[in-house]
Amino acid sequence: MKNTLFLLLIASLGLLAQGGKPGAVDRSLPEFSFDRLELAGQLYFLSSDYLQGRRTGSVGNEIAAEFIAAQLKAYGYEPINAADSSYFQRVPLRMVNAPTRAALDINGSSYTNGDDLLVIRGPEAEATAQVVYANFGWVDPAADHDDYANLDVKGKIVITRAGLPGDQSQQAVFRGMEEKAAMAAAAGAVGIFELFTLPFPWESFKRYLGGERITMTEEGSEATIPYGFIRLPAERVNELQSATGGLRGSLASTGMRTTGLGSRNVGGILRGSNPALADEYLLMTAHFDHVGVGRQGGGAYTAEDSIFNGARDNAFGTVSLLAAARAFAQEPPERSIIVLAVTGEEMGLLGSKYYADNPLVPLEQTIFNFNTDGAGYNDTSAISLIGMGRTGIDEQIETAAAAFGSSVIANPAPEQGLFDRSDNVNFAVKGVPALTFSPGMTGFDDAIARYYHQVTDNPETVDVDYLKRYCQIYTLAVRLIANRPSAPFWKEGDKYESAGKALYGNRK
Repeated sequence: MKNTLFLLLIASLGLLAQGGKPGAVDRSLPEFSFDRLELAGQLYFLSSDYLQGRRTGSVGNEIAAEFIAAQLKAYGYEPINAADSSYFQRVPLRMVNAPTRAALDINGSSYTNGDDLLVIRGPEAEATAQVVYANFGWVDPAADHDDYANLDVKGKIVITRAGLPGDQSQQAVFRGMEEKAAMAAAAGAVGIFELFTLPFPWESFKRYLGGERITMTEEGSEATIPYGFIRLPAERVNELQSATGGLRGSLASTGMRTTGLGSRNVGGILRGSNPALADEYLLMTAHFDHVGVGRQGGGAYTAEDSIFNGARDNAFGTVSLLAAARAFAQEPPERSIIVLAVTGEEMGLLGSKYYADNPLVPLEQTIFNFNTDGAGYNDTSAISLIGMGRTGIDEQIETAAAAFGSSVIANPAPEQGLFDRSDNVNFAVKGVPALTFSPGMTGFDDAIARYYHQVTDNPETVDVDYLKRYCQIYTLAVRLIANRPSAPFWKEGDKYESAGKALYGNRK
């Protein structure tokens, strides 16, 4: 309480500097004059029923993309895509529908799709074959790791552990979904299934991946053998691990369909005010997609309300992105700014991954990624910083929060692994210092669950005064980071430090 009162006193006396150190705060900056009604209007539009939950690839998602692009153009931002002089980056996606019938038999026990089996990639197939265990089913020559090196899987069905060696995070699981089938096929396998040992309910996992699903697998790179997940009892896993030649089995999968699907990232560029720093870019991101309508949303709905509007998740964050963009157009920071609204976050962080793999501004010139994701809040006196203590920008965040009478919650709900569950992680793995800025959250409680991915996440339930303050803090924080004398970098020993050194050289 004493610390909070002290910060409020400093803020009220105007003793916080634009660079994050004691001094006179410049309250003529545009962020000190945000209009709550303008912000509310953007929130109400982006989370209106008209946009039908902004599901990736939907008409509502495209309307949101066009709206964001129009704002950036009006603010005077340069198009992010120099190749076609547009504000868009096309993200190549595929719509995948579950097979109409699939089953895997292991030693006389049958596992059917939708029960204890989930086939999510691959062609129609039918085979009678031995079933063998292949650890993670992973091949990485750079790390001298090959789970197939001393294992004959030719003509066999492979069972593996989920994720990657030493990494069972959500990101690793998604990477396995994209790459493991090709590795197993190259070794001669006819099918591959990962053991479901993930830290969330099987029923939720099936709903998420078992129906209509969006992936970034491009045409021509589809899985050539069936791939999915299986839930097995411990005794059957032990049996597989100890069976030298494998267990007898069979596999059948029919009726899976894949079609192309278009979606776009949206972005613009603003040149920095300091010529000596203007070739360095601070990347601001927010995802503008949500989960759609009805069964697409994965949660409870009724005939009266079947639209998952996503006001908090993430119209809230998208509005803060646009608010900052407008403020910087009026008063540019010293470094250049990239504003990037990404698609496909709800489908597996797809839009940010595509940009990180195909950047429109070189990543070695991108000094920081500050992501804003508003999944929910239960403390309007604070903001949350997911990744605090990792990149050396804590002082700027605390300064910005105090300037508007708020405090900072550091790394809430650590058991949820939130750093690796939002778009920032796709830039972190490339070496770019990256964090996620979120509304005040002390943990995943009923106040969060009441709206998170629910049809109740409607704009009229959002505290607009808090939205305004959140936008102000986010904007000032970005400005302070962009105006730092030195670029941020990973704290020594951070798991992404080596990637940062590879990207930037020996910058510290």
